[in-house]
Amino acid sequence: QVELVESGGGWVQAGGSLRLSCAASGGTFSMYAMGWFRQAPGKEREFVATHRWGGGVTNYADSVKGRFTVSRDNAKNTMYLQMNSLKPEDTARYYCAARVGRPTTGAASYNYWGQGTQVTVSS
Repeated sequence: QVELVESGGGWVQAGGSLRLSCAASGGTFSMYAMGWFRQAPGKEREFVATHRWGGGVTNYADSVKGRFTVSRDNAKNTMYLQMNSLKPEDTARYYCAARVGRPTTGAASYNYWGQGTQVTVSS
């Protein structure tokens, strides 16, 4: 059973940085596409970044491109989302997700989800 556990969220002032972690277990993650998504109150869950564990290819939403960076530690089966130059509009609950196959930007295509971690950016 695939399990994803996010951590690292918190409160930060605009312009600050946070690093989120997604610890993965229960799967052969070289076969998985991973995703970071976020959901603000009253809004739909939206794509932030996708990452193919086996090939290392990463794709970012335009809203975070140049500010957010995905990385991973294979030995720890952990994926990270480094978030710099944070803006109030980045405030949301951030989720890690996984699916077997190619990365996609659609949340509905991911089979496994973590519980999320809250990020709050104040102006």
